[in-house]
Amino acid sequence: MDSFEGNFELKEIQKLEGHTDRVWNLAWNPATGISGIPAMLASCSGDKTVRIWQQNSFDTSWECKAVLDETHTRTVRSCAWSPCGKLLATASFDATTSIWANVGGDFECVSTLEGHENEVKSVSWNPAGSLLATCSRDKSVWIWEVLPGNECECLSILQGHSQDVKMVQWHPFLDLLFTCSYDNTIKIWAEDGDSDDWHCVQTLNETSNGHSSTVWALSFNATGDRMVTCSDDLSLKIWESDPKATPPAEDGFTPWRHVSTLSGYHDRTIFSVHWSREGIIASGAADDAIRLFVRNEEVDGPSYKLLLRKEKAHEMDVNAVQWSSQETRLLASASDDGTIKIWELASVA
Repeated sequence: MDSFEGNFELKEIQKLEGHTDRVWNLAWNPATGISGIPAMLASCSGDKTVRIWQQNSFDTSWECKAVLDETHTRTVRSCAWSPCGKLLATASFDATTSIWANVGGDFECVSTLEGHENEVKSVSWNPAGSLLATCSRDKSVWIWEVLPGNECECLSILQGHSQDVKMVQWHPFLDLLFTCSYDNTIKIWAEDGDSDDWHCVQTLNETSNGHSSTVWALSFNATGDRMVTCSDDLSLKIWESDPKATPPAEDGFTPWRHVSTLSGYHDRTIFSVHWSREGIIASGAADDAIRLFVRNEEVDGPSYKLLLRKEKAHEMDVNAVQWSSQETRLLASASDDGTIKIWELASVA
């Protein structure tokens, strides 16, 4: 990881327009942007659609290649590509999750998952692409097994949060599921090797130096041993897995502990956070701003410092920020203003 000395700027490369309502979320396709394959990005919106954007190889500009509509009947809140990049899962306030397959450049809805009582807020694939997790305002988290033919079967319904579950996120290498909620907590779920049941192995809350208000999102670093979370309490918190924790880990699970808090950088709710492979943490908030943070190498221990402030990144709330899975200094953001922006982090001479 670079030391990030000197000055940096977040340069707007392109504004992507087309959605007619707020853009809630976005996702880079992990199988694109390499080996001559043009980079691809999905976005989802309150206009009930998902848009697929692709970068032109000849001039690096972006254009909308597909609009996925006529499937969801309400806001599409979350989207996530499978690890192989061939499938796209979309979660909607219509209480369903859809799975789309890229067939010769056309996207077809190949499966619709039903079961949640109301709005589905988030969807996430496990590292192998064999499991899918969804969460809802009904306080539940569902784990689905992806079967041949892209059919899905519910393996487990997790009841542990006392309020609306905002996000589900699988660990990048392990079959551990992390969930964050309106109840101010992050929960970690693992499968019981003896019974195949899923259960909560740890809860990170205010008692464990956690958040004091709604936890909106989380993201892992490149090695999977640290996690960042963001909240309505206007803070970011850094956590790390602690192999020396006592009591001993349950079923081989390594507990997580709080190591650092970043506060005073946003003055309204922080909705999104994402950790790049290069070690840069991006945050987006209701103050219309984006902030970037990096490890503070001048201080012993896990301390982080502000790298860059981008005021008025959008005209309204920044709902999502996500670094490219390939270009380490390319960032996408989505906003209530109905646009997506592509940014490049560049050094200033």
